[in-house]
Amino acid sequence: MSTRTILITGGAGFIGSHVVRLFVNKYPDYRIINLDKLTYAGNLANLKDIEDKPNYSFVKADICDFDTVLKVITDNRVDGIIHLAAESHVDRSIKDPFTFAQTNVIGTLSMLQAAKAYWESLPEKYEGKRFYHISTDEVYGALELTHPEGIEPPFTTKASSGKHHLAYGESFFTEDLKYQPHSPYSAAKASSDHFVRAFHDTYGMPTIVTNCSNNYGPYQFPEKLIPLFVNNIRHRKPLPVYGKGENVRDWLYVEDHARAIDLIFHEGTVAETYNIGGFNEWKNIDIVKTLIRVTDRLLGRPEGADDDLITYVTDRAGHDLRYAIDSRKLQKELGWEPSLQFEEGIEKTIRWYLENQDWLDNVTSGDYQKYYEEMYKGR
Repeated sequence: MSTRTILITGGAGFIGSHVVRLFVNKYPDYRIINLDKLTYAGNLANLKDIEDKPNYSFVKADICDFDTVLKVITDNRVDGIIHLAAESHVDRSIKDPFTFAQTNVIGTLSMLQAAKAYWESLPEKYEGKRFYHISTDEVYGALELTHPEGIEPPFTTKASSGKHHLAYGESFFTEDLKYQPHSPYSAAKASSDHFVRAFHDTYGMPTIVTNCSNNYGPYQFPEKLIPLFVNNIRHRKPLPVYGKGENVRDWLYVEDHARAIDLIFHEGTVAETYNIGGFNEWKNIDIVKTLIRVTDRLLGRPEGADDDLITYVTDRAGHDLRYAIDSRKLQKELGWEPSLQFEEGIEKTIRWYLENQDWLDNVTSGDYQKYYEEMYKGR
């Protein structure tokens, strides 16, 4: 008999598929329900390896459809929700902020209200329940590039574990930092975070929020920097770099993020916020040069063969200079740390995209969407 029923939204997406896979494989006595609208970023091919597992099921639905969400939660007696479904690409949010407000804000509110309606109807109400909302570091705004006197970044800084981590500044995003979103995407995520916390403070719902840094790894939709550039290098297409490529991001391997989600869902403190980051900062231009170097080597090309593909383009509107997550609270309270150094993780990631070119070609061509449109026609 199943001990828990966990609903994971956005489970056909990049991060969501890794979380679904981890939970399905690690907890065979759990029922894992993957609810996804299958927009352009959702792809069930990401989960081919677990689609026939007896403890896994998929529901095609929109998180903004309150009646359907409530029915799924009620009919399946869901006692845990891991909410990842969101619009997440900043460039798209600049062009279409309404969609981001609808999905990220109204969709999250729909999930919260449906969970509240079902859980409050039970004799035990919120006992044993949990609503876990995954957010982003972008809600905090931006950090400056700073450095200790006489030391130019990047330099190393110590985490609570005593290990050294790469950094471009002495300040980091902490859980108590004031929100200062600068893009329609981050503004929508910030609003959704506030709703989640409000449902705890107002109704007593057991909620948790986490804010994570940039993820990389297999199955990422190739509009994002790493899979896009690996594919472009493979086909010798231009590599468009915003501005001078000076913007700094903290990078975390996606499976390490999934491990953190698992740990926080089970052991995190209700009503708390946890930041999840890699303590691993890179300038965009250095990421691009690393992608070229490693991809060329794996393709058997001479070193520097594709350096000429770098093309500097007009900077993104409102482009934040630096993001850097402070994960010391998560390390101290729950013992989590990233397992992969970036150099190891990025080679593993690039190798995956080169070895799974059919997946990459299917996504970039749009064929996967046509398949799902035909499969779910009339439903």
